[in-house]
Amino acid sequence: MKTSNLALSTALFAYCFAWPLSAVAADNAAMQSDVVRLEHGWAHIVYQVKDQSAQLDQIDALRKDAAQVAQHYPGHAEPLIWQGIITSEEAAIASVFTALGWAKDARALFEKAEKIDPNALDAAVPTSLGTLYYRVPGFPVGFGDNDKARQYLEHAVAIAPDGMDANYFYGDFLFQQGEYAKSAKYLKHALELPAHPDRPVWDAGRRAEIRALLAKAQRKLASAS
Repeated sequence: MKTSNLALSTALFAYCFAWPLSAVAADNAAMQSDVVRLEHGWAHIVYQVKDQSAQLDQIDALRKDAAQVAQHYPGHAEPLIWQGIITSEEAAIASVFTALGWAKDARALFEKAEKIDPNALDAAVPTSLGTLYYRVPGFPVGFGDNDKARQYLEHAVAIAPDGMDANYFYGDFLFQQGEYAKSAKYLKHALELPAHPDRPVWDAGRRAEIRALLAKAQRKLASAS
């Protein structure tokens, strides 16, 4: 993971100075293992669990697990990001009465991760914040804001031009705005990216979503011509 934030770099140096490098490496390896476990758990629930009630039960359990992981590795953006992703997924699955609360919690987690490393995990922070801002209802119901969404998503594809999620969610946002040609451009690019053999369930599921959305954008373009 790239870490360019000066404050984080200084903190990391102080940590390395205080502890043997082998201990730091072991801690980072353990954190990476926990993050991968959260990634795979999320992908299984989203793409392989079909019953909505089972999905909600499992994503709620995974959210609690993610909170413990993030608490165990303070000062790291990656666990916070996955805690936020899982929390936002619970917002998407939950009832309308609780969804906004989970969305607000997810936003707070992403903003916390943003202060640590805004570029972590292929621009996951601006991608996730941008997605929340265009999918959550606007005032007076929620905090949705298309201007903020565009700003975050444009930033995401700028710093991660080959990030599949950055391209997909920006393409989805553009589709929602009626910008079908531009949407198709980013969706096509997302499909051209190499497969992720380390995340096969997510890769296959996301590509299916991208193909479906691209087909919709192309139909819109065809009907307008």
